[in-house]
Amino acid sequence: MTSETGTSETGRTARSGRDAEAVSRFVERFASEMTEAGMQRMASRVFAALLADDDGSMTSAELAMALQISPAAVSGAVNYLTQVSMVGREREPGSRRDRYRLIDEVWFTTFASRDRVLTRWENTLREGVRILGKDTPAGARIAETVAFFEFLQAELVGMMDRWDEHRKTLGFPAHDGHAEA
Repeated sequence: MTSETGTSETGRTARSGRDAEAVSRFVERFASEMTEAGMQRMASRVFAALLADDDGSMTSAELAMALQISPAAVSGAVNYLTQVSMVGREREPGSRRDRYRLIDEVWFTTFASRDRVLTRWENTLREGVRILGKDTPAGARIAETVAFFEFLQAELVGMMDRWDEHRKTLGFPAHDGHAEA
């Protein structure tokens, strides 16, 4: 469905020459996969719509129209996505409207934030081992969980460093939109 301005329900799809229905199907399919992995349904849909948008940003009204959802659903989804550092809010210059934008290198940022979560979990679990006793079945199970998280965290740090080096070889644009050297 296209408005008088030539834009489609999926944001600026009509201007980019893309098939609006195919874009919508992609958004819904990827959102469904994220939902199956545990993300909230509306947050998944809003995130997928932003991911499929050329500049990775839309207003609440654009998201509501693209996804055929209420502004309240957009608001709830955006609140969740900002809490988990996947989307940021910015004010449109000269306007009272907020624009929602994907965080630069969203996947890197998301996984890097998991590092902090793992650290908090490790600390709490270490206390659980101390309280339960490492020689009890529950304490031993929790101690193994701590060891797993320590291993995972060490691997994650190394993997993120390797990704950063690999990314440079792929020629993706830098955060500021300029090509990397």
